[in-house]
Amino acid sequence: MKIGTFEINNGSPVFIIAELSANHNGSIDTAIETIKAAKRAGADAIKFQTYTADTITIDCDKDDFIIKDTIWGGRKLYDLYKEAYTPWEWHKTLFEVAEEVGLVCFSSPFDKTAVDFLEGLGVPAYKIASFEITDIPLIEYVASKGKPIILSTGIAEQADIELALDACHRLGNYDIALLKCTSSYPAPINEANMVMVKDLAERYGVISGLSDHTMGATVPIVATCFGAKIIEKHFILDRSIGGPDASFSMNEEEFTAMVKAVREADSAIGKVDYTLTEKQKKGKDFSRSLYVVKDIKAGELITEENVRSIRPGFGLHPSMYSKVLGAKLSKSLKLGDRLCINDIEFK
Repeated sequence: MKIGTFEINNGSPVFIIAELSANHNGSIDTAIETIKAAKRAGADAIKFQTYTADTITIDCDKDDFIIKDTIWGGRKLYDLYKEAYTPWEWHKTLFEVAEEVGLVCFSSPFDKTAVDFLEGLGVPAYKIASFEITDIPLIEYVASKGKPIILSTGIAEQADIELALDACHRLGNYDIALLKCTSSYPAPINEANMVMVKDLAERYGVISGLSDHTMGATVPIVATCFGAKIIEKHFILDRSIGGPDASFSMNEEEFTAMVKAVREADSAIGKVDYTLTEKQKKGKDFSRSLYVVKDIKAGELITEENVRSIRPGFGLHPSMYSKVLGAKLSKSLKLGDRLCINDIEFK
């Protein structure tokens, strides 16, 4: 998978996305400063959400349209999205700012008109939000554009994931990544289930990653250790500015620390390799080996009293100890001499 200038594969660094979402709080200046801060914090990409209240829901007061059991509980869907959306007339400017500072920029569309709009901006990829993974017509339309697709699985059962993948495949699009996501705001760490990151990759033969709503950097670090190659986290200049997503978003300092931790975790994973580096080989100097601990004359027997396995590691390997006990020395050795194979007369 390639998004912008970034190759994303099992051998590549983790691709880290800062999610702007509603964290502009209605100000394009705040949105611009957030993009710049995301770059300073070490993000590889900035992602938007492209919708309006009218493209994502309807203005209805019926109970079905009132949010329950979340941090937005009691609010009408239409009112929340009207507050949270990123004005479409900002997009071109924000894309230009992202390009100027060196961030890949793309978005989550929520209907066909948003896809058409984003195509006009030349987006390098698309993200399908967790709650849209069941919108097969939307996924098919996105897949038809032939660009990489990142699918979040926050509300998806296995059948939902397979339907979404099948929709992409029907349109000839196999350039897909799946993100483990817990669609709770904020999400409890004990529901993160990061072993799924590995399973998604192995089960579906895709790049896998994490769209994270937990607090802190623990879950992104664990995801990295389970093979996540994409990590997305909500980003805000300062939680004190408020907004619908502020409570579960990272500020610049926190995001910077997370990026550092993820990069270090990624670097620490390494590969299965039992050979030693030169530094590790040097460390063997401090291992055990066979040394003379009491003067021995030529012809005398080696015993537990005159030869022992001690540090350092320049003498004969300790695995030879039982074989040399009772053997004669071919020459005299003094306390502190290494025991070598040529010093011994075996029967």
